[in-house]
Amino acid sequence: MTTLAAPEKPKAQTQIINDFSIEIATINGSGSQTANNMLMRSIFQMGIPCSGKNLFPSNIAGLPTWFTIRANGDGYIARKAETDILICMNPDTVFEDIRNIRPGAVCLYNEELPVSEDIRTDLIFYKVPFAKIVKECCPEPKLRRLVTNMIYVGAIDFLLNIDLQETFKALRKNFSRKPKAAEINIVAAQAGYDWAKANLAKRDPFRVERMSKTQGKIILDGNSAAALGAVFAGVTVLTWYPITPSSSLCESMIDYLEEYRIDKATGKQTFAHVQAEDELASIGMVLGAAWAGARACTATAGPGISLMSEFVGLSYYAEIPAVIFNVQRTGPSTGLPTRTMQGDIGLCATASHGDTKHPMLFPANLSECFEMAGDAFDLAERLQTTVFVMLDLDLGMNNWMGDPFAYPTRPLDRGKVLSAADLQKLGKFERYRDVDGDGIPYRTLPGTSHPAASYFTRGSGHNEKALYSEKPDDYRNNMDRLARKFDTARKLVPAPVEQAEPGAEIGFIAFGTTHDALQESRDQLRNEKSVKTSYLRLRGYPFSPRVKEFVARHKHVYVVEQNRDGQMRDLLALEVGADCGRLRSIRHYTGVAIDARFITSSILTQEGR
Repeated sequence: MTTLAAPEKPKAQTQIINDFSIEIATINGSGSQTANNMLMRSIFQMGIPCSGKNLFPSNIAGLPTWFTIRANGDGYIARKAETDILICMNPDTVFEDIRNIRPGAVCLYNEELPVSEDIRTDLIFYKVPFAKIVKECCPEPKLRRLVTNMIYVGAIDFLLNIDLQETFKALRKNFSRKPKAAEINIVAAQAGYDWAKANLAKRDPFRVERMSKTQGKIILDGNSAAALGAVFAGVTVLTWYPITPSSSLCESMIDYLEEYRIDKATGKQTFAHVQAEDELASIGMVLGAAWAGARACTATAGPGISLMSEFVGLSYYAEIPAVIFNVQRTGPSTGLPTRTMQGDIGLCATASHGDTKHPMLFPANLSECFEMAGDAFDLAERLQTTVFVMLDLDLGMNNWMGDPFAYPTRPLDRGKVLSAADLQKLGKFERYRDVDGDGIPYRTLPGTSHPAASYFTRGSGHNEKALYSEKPDDYRNNMDRLARKFDTARKLVPAPVEQAEPGAEIGFIAFGTTHDALQESRDQLRNEKSVKTSYLRLRGYPFSPRVKEFVARHKHVYVVEQNRDGQMRDLLALEVGADCGRLRSIRHYTGVAIDARFITSSILTQEGR
């Protein structure tokens, strides 16, 4: 065994309160997810801002999985690069897990693991006999495997001064429909706490103290927030094909629909959901339903977008509304299905062949996942095109702290839809004519009782009257109008959010889940190096004119994104034209969520500081 020597044993340290990262190394399928979530929620219930990220394998049970809890009294909830507390439960990764944590960190490990504490003399070790403790507290052998993980929850509760009653509260809420399961887990957590109290002498500096910074906050995953937003936005048709990491969005939406969209008088569903045979079928069904007047959507990831591209082109050219939730993962090809990335920006901006441009929305938190779901349906119908909601695995599948959702009060925007009465009054209707100068034509829904109403649409060449045409002028006029419509979308997509710092020569542009790490990095730059920065957070594409103005005001503008090629920077370079030389890239593409220290180090290196 290779030992990693260090100069000396860790010395007594000043207490570190409400500021640490816990990494729990377990085995996929071992039931650890419940224990990990209960530990996170216990911290949250004590008023301490926190988040939880799950790093899990993309294939079978039995492989390694890691869950990281970030707790920070200042409210930083992005991933922290360093691990402060490691819980080792997996013999296959134990040496690598111990090797990777920082000097001075804590390692709590199962005594059955082949760990010699001499492997790292710069760590604080706590050895726990999990099998012995669970055997004593759980008389049923079949249940022991399921509650073993609650032992480390109890032990960590003791070591960090987490109120054990908060863990019990979290368990009872989690198992509200299974009170016996709740009590079994409570007994195990209590046993772990009692054993640690009786046998472990605390030697580390980490502890928690109650705060009030989570009052009124919620913890949820972005996929559930987006699903709920779609239900509030009036979705009536969901068609989908399972693909990680978007499946839970569809599953959550179905749960919400089945709970809240049953007609009380008849008991019948007022919605339809179909698990299609593949992604092509799912998007085809969305377009058929949307053309018929339904609010329809699907959810997928990068490989699914590739397969859907031809139908997305149909949506663009025939001008049919559709909403696609793209929960991005690592590519190319099937890539790393359970790792996060912002790598589909270029793909979705121009999906399909020929000249196409598609609006994209970039939620950065739970509230925006909820709100932008509604925005997407309104935009899709107003613009009569596909709108992409660009989540990623980190936002979609992980636990985030956020504000409760505001109840929507804005009426649904169905766009330029003509009724039979409208047609009668107008006396004339040409499906693809730009009447208002905004590039958006009027439409009718199938079944509208008027002879001028549409009953057919085509994705091949057509003129303003929707008649088949291969005339060059007709095609050029149609494509020019579609470009005008895309330009109109600049005023309709969510506007960017700017944080201007007077005198700052450095600007940041970011979007989505990069936001939290960037906010923390800006504080690091200001507090550690006295570097002032301004920040523009993108929320929609096509870009607002404010983007070009922001770039022009700064000497260097760093575009922070999670992909290899700087896809967002490339789109921005096309937008800002002559000022593109001001744009620089910070690109993170390991499949693990970006952290603040990575951004800070990148800035200082590129700025020569």
